[in-house]
Amino acid sequence: MTAPAPALRTVDPTELQRRLTADPDLMVIDVRTPGEFETVHIRGSYNVPLDQLAEHTDELAQKLDGHVVLVCQSGNRAGQACRKLTAAGFDSADVLDGGIVDYEATGGEVVRQGNRWAMDRQVRMTAGTLVLAGTLAGQLIHPRLGLLAGAIGAGLTYSALSDSCAMASVLSRMPWNRAKADPSLAALFEQAPVEQAPAAASAA
Repeated sequence: MTAPAPALRTVDPTELQRRLTADPDLMVIDVRTPGEFETVHIRGSYNVPLDQLAEHTDELAQKLDGHVVLVCQSGNRAGQACRKLTAAGFDSADVLDGGIVDYEATGGEVVRQGNRWAMDRQVRMTAGTLVLAGTLAGQLIHPRLGLLAGAIGAGLTYSALSDSCAMASVLSRMPWNRAKADPSLAALFEQAPVEQAPAAASAA
C-alpha cells in the first residue's frame, strides 16, 4: 500500500507579509501562467509557470538556496509545485495558503496591470460553455452531440482525481494568456539568490 503524501507546509498571507518585511530577500515564486502573473503578482516575486517548473524540477531543486514560498491563484498549483520540488530533494518551500487572492484581500502589496481572468475562472467558463453547448446541441440537432457534455464531465472528474488540468494547459497557450515577455529559468537564476557553485581551486 502506497504511503500517503506528506502534508504541505503552508504560510498564511499575514505571516508572509511579516516575513517579507523582515527579510526582503525571501524568494517568492509564482507558478501561475505568465499572463496571470503580468495581471497581478506579489511585488518582488518571480514567475516560473508550473509546466516550466515541472520540466526543470531537478535543475531548480539543485540551484535554489534558502527558503522559498510558492504562490498561485488559490494554492492548488503551488501545492503541486511544492510536491515536485520536495520529491527532487528541495524541502525548504512553503505554499501560500489561499493564494494571491487571499494575500491581496488581507492587504498584501501587489502589482496589478490589466484585468485578465484567473486561470480557474477561465476553466470554469470554458467547461460551462462546452457543457451548455453540448446539451443544447443534443436536444436541438442530434442526440449524439449531447455526449460532449459527458466528455467534459469525465474530463473534470479525471482532473480532480489526478490533480491536473488539461484544459488549463491548453488555455495557458492562448494569445490572451501570454505576457509581453515569457519568464525563463535563466532569468530567475540571474536575478534571484540561488545557490552558487563553489569556485574552482586556483592552480598552484
